[in-house]
Amino acid sequence: MNRGCVSLGNVQCGGCHRIVAHSERYLIIEEDDTTLILCVDCSLNKGYAHYKEDKGERILTFFSEGVGGEV
Repeated sequence: MNRGCVSLGNVQCGGCHRIVAHSERYLIIEEDDTTLILCVDCSLNKGYAHYKEDKGERILTFFSEGVGGEV
């Protein structure tokens, strides 16, 4: 299960090992018994996040294309 979250300042990225700053977004990926935490940069680099246009704004999303009926 993938979850987009907002940091309270005590979260470390499992990719680049930097501390995710307070109020910065990050992704939690839970598969089987493992949990991976990725900052926005690592999520973008690994393809778990992308930007999309919505109502004239560029929005970061952790959802894959096709979620909610979109293609």
